[in-house]
Amino acid sequence: MHKTLSFAAVHFTVAFSIGWLLTGNWWVGGAMAVIEPAVNTVAFHFHERVWKRIEVRRLGNQAPPNHGISV
Repeated sequence: MHKTLSFAAVHFTVAFSIGWLLTGNWWVGGAMAVIEPAVNTVAFHFHERVWKRIEVRRLGNQAPPNHGISV
């Protein structure tokens, strides 16, 4: 959990810094620090769903091992 919180702090700091440096506005930096991770979280959810479907298709195309057992 410590590593996750540390990464979140880095993520917020980077998002804030980029917004602030590009615009010179603290409010824009703060908004980016909140909005960007929120949007990224939603995007990650859909990314995971797509990859889960890809994994299921890959497993569905593979014949299960026989191990010499007849049914």
